[in-house]
Amino acid sequence: MVVVDHFETFAFSQEFPFGMATAVGHDSWFVYGLDPAPHRRGGRRTPAQSRRAATLTLPARAGGYAASFQRCLDLLAPHLPSDRQLRLISDAHACYARALNRHPARARFDHRVFPNPRRGPKGSPRSAFARLRDEAMFPVDLLHTLLRHSLAHHRRETIAFGRRLNALMERMFLLATWRNFVKGRSERKPDRTTPAMSLGLTDEPWSWPRVLAQRLFPSRTKVPEPWMQLYRREWITPAVGTNRRHQLRFAF
Repeated sequence: MVVVDHFETFAFSQEFPFGMATAVGHDSWFVYGLDPAPHRRGGRRTPAQSRRAATLTLPARAGGYAASFQRCLDLLAPHLPSDRQLRLISDAHACYARALNRHPARARFDHRVFPNPRRGPKGSPRSAFARLRDEAMFPVDLLHTLLRHSLAHHRRETIAFGRRLNALMERMFLLATWRNFVKGRSERKPDRTTPAMSLGLTDEPWSWPRVLAQRLFPSRTKVPEPWMQLYRREWITPAVGTNRRHQLRFAF
């Protein structure tokens, strides 16, 4: 089972929000993939905010949530066993069902939807429906909580915000590596088992020297095209001005 949800953050300023698709194993808590989904800002603006927004160039949205979710399906589909479906868990975001219905491998996914229930005041007991949703979505909710706690530029109130979408995604992939191979599953329990160990990908937690021991080249290791676009830094944040691409001679 894999749980998919978008983590909400922004690049450069709150005028440029984007979601970040996170695909997490339900039992292993392994982060299988990340994908950006720039979108329009919601909510009301003050007159000053409206004037400021009029002076900024919006980044290309590249299909928003639906395209981002579809790219996650593209990432998962080649690794599915041919004789069974993958149970895919998400909330009731309308773009998810629409993207899955259009995907050529839709028959290979068993999509289970858990809508976000209306919550009462802080501290009030959860309904049975809310408990069911929280249990199903727990692995991705836990990852999002970890992101808010560990990365200052993703906190709700911060002055340490990131400037470029590419840079934010690069740091996210670094955190995913830490989450998968370095960090134990639980801080509360004396369990150093990492998500990668749960899947049998390694037999011990990795150290950072081991993570960085060998340089990997895209020409030698197959990398999904959306990730290559991030590696080449082709996702542009217009408000920054100069968006330098990754075109170093020995980078590939």
